Amino acid sequence: MKPMQIAGATGVILLVTLAACVQPVRQGREPVENVNPARHGNIAAAQELSRQAFDRMTAAQAANEFDLGGHAKRAKELLFEANQEMKLAAVSANHQ
Repeated sequence: MKPMQIAGATGVILLVTLAACVQPVRQGREPVENVNPARHGNIAAAQELSRQAFDRMTAAQAANEFDLGGHAKRAKELLFEANQEMKLAAVSANHQ
């Protein structure tokens, strides 16, 4: 195999692996803080803030007996997705 073919194949494998990391949002999925702050301080801080926002939405749901028209649930799903994208951004930066 030529070096360019190897590089292309490696890129495809990386993209497939990253795509597999982004799984569909399921109810009950919570943002995690899994970016190394020593390596990606800003991304890790963003993950921490997304986690705090998720916790505040959970508190808002509890205070309102979960009657927020489904919007709090959707906001939490989006926070989970954003958290996954932050992780992928860090992984991408590691490979540059």
